[in-house]
Amino acid sequence: MTQTPPNAPPLPDHLSVDARSPHHVAAVFEHDIGIRFNGKERHDVEEYCISEGWIKVPASKTVNRKGQPLLIKLKGSVEVFYR
Repeated sequence: MTQTPPNAPPLPDHLSVDARSPHHVAAVFEHDIGIRFNGKERHDVEEYCISEGWIKVPASKTVNRKGQPLLIKLKGSVEVFYR
């Protein structure tokens, strides 16, 4: 694990990549973050919740009517850190 950058905000319990989501925190995305799910680092995570232990990832190339990727929820241990 690396140290938190000096001017980085604390990582939230629930975070979404989608800017339309109420769980989107733009200040966090100014820094490079990493997500480890069940001990393996993932690069395709769209949303996570540490306390509930889940991540949402795209379900292949499938999209909904609005062109957004369909997401599936995976449950397990979630660790989030600044790189």
